[in-house]
Formats: sequence, structure tokens, C-alpha cells
Amino acid sequence: MATEAPAHGGYLDILRAPHAARLLTGTLVGRLPNGTGPIAMTLFVRDQGGSYTLAGGLIAAYGVSNAVGQPLLGRAVDLKGQPRVQLPAAVLSALGMALFALAGTGHLALAYAAVVIAGLFTPPLEGGLRALWPSVLGREDRVHRAYALDAVAQEVMFTVGPLLVTLLVALWSPAAALLVINVLGILGALAVVLSEPSRTWRSAPREAHWLGALRSPGLLALLGSFFFVGLALGSITVAAVAYADDRGTPSVYGWLMAALGLGALAGGVLYGARRWAGAPERRLRVLVALLALCYLPLMLTPSPVAMTGLSVLSGVFLAPVLACAFIVVDRHAPRGTVTEAFSWLVTTFGVGAALGSAVAGPAVELAGTVAGFAVAGAGGLVALLVLLATGRVLVVPDTPGGAVAGVRHADGEAASAAVHAEKNTH
Repeated sequence: MATEAPAHGGYLDILRAPHAARLLTGTLVGRLPNGTGPIAMTLFVRDQGGSYTLAGGLIAAYGVSNAVGQPLLGRAVDLKGQPRVQLPAAVLSALGMALFALAGTGHLALAYAAVVIAGLFTPPLEGGLRALWPSVLGREDRVHRAYALDAVAQEVMFTVGPLLVTLLVALWSPAAALLVINVLGILGALAVVLSEPSRTWRSAPREAHWLGALRSPGLLALLGSFFFVGLALGSITVAAVAYADDRGTPSVYGWLMAALGLGALAGGVLYGARRWAGAPERRLRVLVALLALCYLPLMLTPSPVAMTGLSVLSGVFLAPVLACAFIVVDRHAPRGTVTEAFSWLVTTFGVGAALGSAVAGPAVELAGTVAGFAVAGAGGLVALLVLLATGRVLVVPDTPGGAVAGVRHADGEAASAAVHAEKNTH
């Protein structure tokens, strides 16, 4: 069930909060290298004369190293604070991608080492932002609306990012695109860590446990599903390049990726404009089912105009799925693991996307472009099956007062952080 959100609870209310617009914008810009990395790397490899398989392999190495780094850096943020981790990581990641852009693919060992460095040190800005929302916004309903705004903002990046990469490639070269995007990433991270909420934020006390956030069965179930959502998106990245090559128009690739982001942007705006009743875990299953359904028509591979329309459709439910998943993470993350828990979501998504890229490359070369998009459809369907199979562990029991026990801004940090924020604003 959904109801219209009151005007004072809309996105403008979130953006007017002190520091909110700066944190959201800085995170968005800071994530450009990671968000556009697969696209820029694919175009760079193709410009160097490399195959789809090589592009998929490098993207997979980047994604896997990113997957390893995100939870480790997220745990470091929970323990040490944001500035001491986020900015150094952003600089090291940019240096790795700069090495890749300057060295090229002539020496494969060096190319793989460079992208591994870039992926391993990608700063956990996503998890960091979601950890900051309670201290910046205070109320639970505003934090949940910020999650929807967060998902919408990501789609702005995924809409503008491919077009920016395409423009930089057209004006200069794929190598220049890689360099410029990573310089912007450092500037975005700098804007975040110099803000007062980032400098003063501290995680709630945590129970010492080697599994950290992964000791939550509900979180594990969600991560299992999002692995396959990531796989679907990763395969689309490679399949779309193959589609553009089939049509003899490389620029079509950028338009397809931008269309997918545009669809997700529209879906996220509509989703966030309403207040949803009922358990988010049940709602997430419906949204993932719709997402999977919208991936299947991509296998038709019609004309570029029609394919652009299908790309818009394929993205419509992506931002709602992300926004709903953020709330589910919020409900299931163990105390003191807020950044780590959100970073695990990013990690699992990244591993899935890396595998999707690695699988789609050979699939395209062996069976054509349709096979690449078939990987996306299959990924969406398996993501739904995982949620259906793990329904029991995703249930959060009701408290005696009728509130849902898990709605606590990931680790119950909202109350203490809000008080801290209020002191800082006076």
C-alpha cells in the first residue's frame, strides 16, 4: 500500500537539511570513477584493439578487487572514522586507474595490477553516506526518504556518467576519459570528508565478531539476491557494447546506458514520492520480480530507437529496488556495523556485476548479442528466486509496541547521532 508523501516530507525537505546537499553531491561525484569504470574501461580496451573477453576480464578483476576492498574499508571507517579512510583510498584508487590509462593493455600483468589497485582502494562513499543520514536528518521517515533520494541520485550518475564518458572520448580519447573521471572522484571524496558530519561521525559500539555484519542471516539473504541483480547489470554493460558494434554506431552504447539510467531515475522519483506501508522485505520481492520481467525484452534487440525505449523500461524498477534494499539492510545490520553492512551490499553487487561482465563477453563472442542480454534476464530471475527461498530469514519480528524491531537506522545510531548533530548545528 502506498500513499502520497506530504509536501514537507519530500525531497526538497531532505536537501534543505544542513550538509545534506553537499554530502549527496560529493558522494555522487566521488563515485563517478566506480560508476562509470566498466563503461570507460570497455571503451578503452576496444580502442587499444583488445577483445570483449579481455575487457570483461579486466572489468571482472576490477570488480572482484572492489568487492574485497569495500567491506574492509567499510569496517575501517566504522573503527577509525571517515576522513582517515575515504580520502587516502580515493587517491590510491585514482592512481591505479591513471596507471592503467597511461600503460594501456600492451603489458597485461601491469594492466591487471593497475585495475586491481583501482578497485581495491575504491572508497566506500555509498556506505559512508547512508551511515551519515541519521546524524544529518534525525527522523526515521526522513532517513528512509533519503534512501530513496540516494537511489535516485545514483541514477543521475548512471544517466549522466555514460554521456560524460562518451563526450570525453569524443573530445579527447578513452584514456583521457579515465583520467578526468578519476580526478573528479578525488574532488568528490574531498568534499565529503571535509564536511562537519563526516568529520564528527562515529559508529555505535560493536560486538567483537570476526564475521562483522555477515553474522546477520537476513543480510546474507539480501546479499545473495543482489549478487544476481549485479550480474544482470554487468552483463548488460558488455552486451550493449556488442549491440552498438553490430549496428556500426559506437555512440549507441552511451545512449543505451543513459536510457537505462533515465528509466531508473524516473522509477526512483515515483517510488520516493509515496510513503509505503507494510514490510519492506515483502515489497522488495515484488520489485525484484518486476525488475527481472523488464530485463527479458532486451533479448529482442530491435532497432536503436526501440532498443533505447527497452533500455528505459529495463531501468524503471532499479532505483526502487535499491531504495527498498537500503531499508532492509537498515533493519538487519548488527549494531556497530552500519558502514560495513552497506559496503557488503556494494561488494556483492560489484562481484555479481564483475561475473556478469566476464560471462557476457564470451557469451557474445560464442552466440551473439542476444546471448549477452539473456544473461541479464537469467540474473534477474535468479535474484527473485533467492528472495523467495529465503523469505523466513528476512522476516523481522514485531516488538511488543507494534513497531518493527529492525527499523533502527542500522545499529540504533539514529538517536545518539541526531542529538550529536543537533549540538553541532547550534
